Amino acid sequence: MGQGKFVSVQQSIFRIKGVHSFGVIGDPGCEGLGSYNMKVYAGALDETGQDDITLVVGDLVPVGTPHHYQTICDMTEALAKNDVYVLRGNHDTGAYSDYFGRKNYALLAEHFALVILDNASRSFEEEGLSLLSQVLGMEDVCQVVVAFHIPVPNHFIQNCVSQHEFDRLRQAYALHREKVSYLLCGHVHSRFVDEVDGIPLICTGGGGAMIEDVSESIRAWSVEHHVVHFYEEDGVLRFRIADLPENCYSLERNNPLLRRQLESTVQSELLAHFRYLMFADRARRRGMEGIAQMFQALAASEYYHARSFFSVLEHPALFKDTAKTFIPGEAFEYEHLYPMLAAYAQDNQSPLAAQAYLGAAAAEKKHAALLAQLAQSDGTGVCPVYVCPICGYIMTGSSIPECCPVCGGPRRQYEVFEG
Repeated sequence: MGQGKFVSVQQSIFRIKGVHSFGVIGDPGCEGLGSYNMKVYAGALDETGQDDITLVVGDLVPVGTPHHYQTICDMTEALAKNDVYVLRGNHDTGAYSDYFGRKNYALLAEHFALVILDNASRSFEEEGLSLLSQVLGMEDVCQVVVAFHIPVPNHFIQNCVSQHEFDRLRQAYALHREKVSYLLCGHVHSRFVDEVDGIPLICTGGGGAMIEDVSESIRAWSVEHHVVHFYEEDGVLRFRIADLPENCYSLERNNPLLRRQLESTVQSELLAHFRYLMFADRARRRGMEGIAQMFQALAASEYYHARSFFSVLEHPALFKDTAKTFIPGEAFEYEHLYPMLAAYAQDNQSPLAAQAYLGAAAAEKKHAALLAQLAQSDGTGVCPVYVCPICGYIMTGSSIPECCPVCGGPRRQYEVFEG
């Protein structure tokens, strides 16, 4: 891997030879460049590596410092399989031009053109609009994709540029509207396909940032991380959306030594997380809230460390299918493993261990039932949920017992989780 790189564009019109397809990645870095998000970006680069070039439609970084730009450049150079072009998103501030060159430019392939416009500040620059008109006026240009970061007004979301700005864009392509094959944008951490002014609008923001709810009809539960492929078919430029599996990246996982070290590191970080949480709980029970908060913060930090390392190794199912994949593990624990270990502990005069295993088995059974319910739901979950902090037993519904049915812990101590 690693034969591609970011292209710093220095010419307003740049002809590219041998290009008949391009892949599109949206919003890889606006929520940070940690491994948890960058794993998706790495998978997106792998997926678009099958195309002739890749285009990132903005928000490469959370903020435009040289440090962040250099980090994303190093990552891309190590993983990309083809040349990567970019346009500026609202997070791509500061030193953007030092790394990527022009903010408005056109790529001219043999059978189509890709016009990049900067609207990161929610307005189109005159330089870009003039360039669009110029490219559309070329006799050898017949199919044009107009790409920008923030969507134009559409039927799905309100997070877009003003109607006035869209009118300025329309004026720029009005004389050759029939040449505009697609409008392409990012910014929204989801995806949708619409039609505006009779032109297909493709919005894609699933290349790294966490997928989010954007409307009643576009929910995070039903959208996966993804890329968009544009390709020529019988002389016509077409597109398809490709979902990225959660196990879209596996480089470190395929290195036996590094995999073992990462697994060990995850265990160490989670143990530190657990120890800090336990001490925070002890401090809080003694009325030392300041100390409890400090250790809770330390515990959170260790968890995020563990999450970063584990995300490099993890290979789960698609998000919408994930809940049901946990059920077999829970069932094995309450049906076989924990009863067996409880019996062993009892036979060896270890009553505390036996009690802990039997209590956990009761909770795991309820876990499996809740997961089965979630697997059949629309993603809204089961609320409220009550957890006994003494033994971990979990309860749902409107009739909650005053004492935990497993350990007898009082209801006033239950932790409550509500949506």
